[in-house]
Amino acid sequence: MKSIFILAVFLSVSVVSCGQDAPIVKHKKSMNTSGKNISDVEVINKVDPICQMQTAGFTKDTMTYKNKVYGFCSVYCKDEFKKDPEKYVQK
Repeated sequence: MKSIFILAVFLSVSVVSCGQDAPIVKHKKSMNTSGKNISDVEVINKVDPICQMQTAGFTKDTMTYKNKVYGFCSVYCKDEFKKDPEKYVQK
């Protein structure tokens, strides 16, 4: 019984600590930002590196980092990326 309790505590701590790395995304996955879709820019990602939303076909914002253009679903995700780009490029 004691080992089950210790295992449960360990798993709970692991789950909580892993969840702290992910940013809190302030929009729904179906949310679009204002403005037009960007269709004439080649981006290297088909998924927003912040919220993991599919952006292929409806990229709303871009940013160049280390000579590569990244696409984002919203200005919020672009701003999150700007804070620590290396964190998201390594994924």
